Amino acid sequence: MSQNIPEQAGHPFGPMRRKDREMTDRAEMDDVLRAGKVLHLALADGDTPFLVPVFFAYDGESLFFHSARAGSKIDILKRNPKVCFEISVDHGVIESDMACDFEARHRTVIGFGRAEFVDDAAQKKAALDRIVARFTDKRFDYPQANFKATAVVRIAIASLKGKRHGV
Repeated sequence: MSQNIPEQAGHPFGPMRRKDREMTDRAEMDDVLRAGKVLHLALADGDTPFLVPVFFAYDGESLFFHSARAGSKIDILKRNPKVCFEISVDHGVIESDMACDFEARHRTVIGFGRAEFVDDAAQKKAALDRIVARFTDKRFDYPQANFKATAVVRIAIASLKGKRHGV
């Protein structure tokens, strides 16, 4: 995975203000990517942001999600394959005696990447199997009509940043 996004103040991948909460261990970030069930996918269509939650799978290098072959997210990805994503686990509230001192308990990974449509049937089936396996031990055959109507998208991860608090 390349770190091709410049670190600059004011950019989402600039230096983290709270170094005490920064997650720098790649293994810990991988744990979050494997444990999370929902990926929040951020897209940009010109100057209009678009955010959508998707079920996903992680293979240690890339993220995969499925979708209908048509719709807003697919249309946007065809015009602009650059994405940002967020996965968060271990949610909770850290209470305080002061109203403004409540905080969120979490481990969160945010990343940037590039979306690529998976067209190879074997790779597409492998990605769908990974996604399904996150929710059940059952094995499924995909009816040909459904398989053809389903798009699988691979996110080639360019960079990751992690943060934790209260865990």
